[in-house]
Amino acid sequence: MPAKASTTKAESAGLLLFRKRDSDIQFLLGHPGGPFWSRKDAGAWSIPKGLISPGEEPLAAARREFAEETGHHPTGDFIPLGAVKQAGGKVVHAWAIQGDWDPADLRSNTFDMEWPPRSGRRQPFPELDRAAWFNEYEARLKILKGQVLFIDRLLEGLVRLTKADH
Repeated sequence: MPAKASTTKAESAGLLLFRKRDSDIQFLLGHPGGPFWSRKDAGAWSIPKGLISPGEEPLAAARREFAEETGHHPTGDFIPLGAVKQAGGKVVHAWAIQGDWDPADLRSNTFDMEWPPRSGRRQPFPELDRAAWFNEYEARLKILKGQVLFIDRLLEGLVRLTKADH
């Protein structure tokens, strides 16, 4: 049964792209753009995600947001990772998908904000200013604390799949 469409503005959806390199699993994370995040690194990266529009299915929102924030449209089997509630109260629904993509090809949409504060000037900033692949250890250091569960759930699911194959 498909996930219910969101009815609240406090819900987002995103994709965790992963790939296998030798015996390692790598995760694609995005670094948020804009002046607030410019000097933050550890604990600042995120899965590409965004708000679910009214009436939109969460997986459709996750796919749309990933494409808007990266310029990439992954295809294949989407693995549900469930939802987590982040520190600010927002609920994030996520799916994992295996694939490869070159972060040098990042093409992110932008948002406008007044910068510098109280200057009266609005400037555009990319939603993601960069993206990168990280191994499990690095990803756990980089990702927002509230999203670590997505890595855990994906790895647990992959272990179950591997055991089922043997």
